[in-house]
Amino acid sequence: MEAPLDGAPGSLTGLHVVDADGAKVGKVQQVYRDDATNDPEWITVRTGLFGMKETFIPLAGVRRSGDDLHVPHAKETIKAAPRIDADGHLDPSEEDELYRHYGMARPGTARPRDPSGPGGTADPGSGRAPDPGSGTPHPDDTPGG
Repeated sequence: MEAPLDGAPGSLTGLHVVDADGAKVGKVQQVYRDDATNDPEWITVRTGLFGMKETFIPLAGVRRSGDDLHVPHAKETIKAAPRIDADGHLDPSEEDELYRHYGMARPGTARPRDPSGPGGTADPGSGRAPDPGSGTPHPDDTPGG
């Protein structure tokens, strides 16, 4: 049974992330919420050798199926995402860098800056108003929190 994300982002922590081709990427470590709307906007997944890197993945276009979270990005695109410290606040410039990497427009904007980016098909956004700054991890959305 497939379902869109529900209103309980804390329930995403620990789910298995599966890429667009069906390959396992890792487990959800943290959920980052938009500062203006408090909606879940990003997740992090441990990648790299021995899971030493925590990588951001946008929640746009994600769907849940049981204990799996299917993302519309290839594993290689995810692994090549910009290195951003997942232990603090995700500031707007870091978020812009991530959106560019995934070939996506920031929610509330008309078009991505580079629609041919490594993320493939551009997402025109969700129609939400742009946020002045986003990316606060919520304590209920992190392991042990």
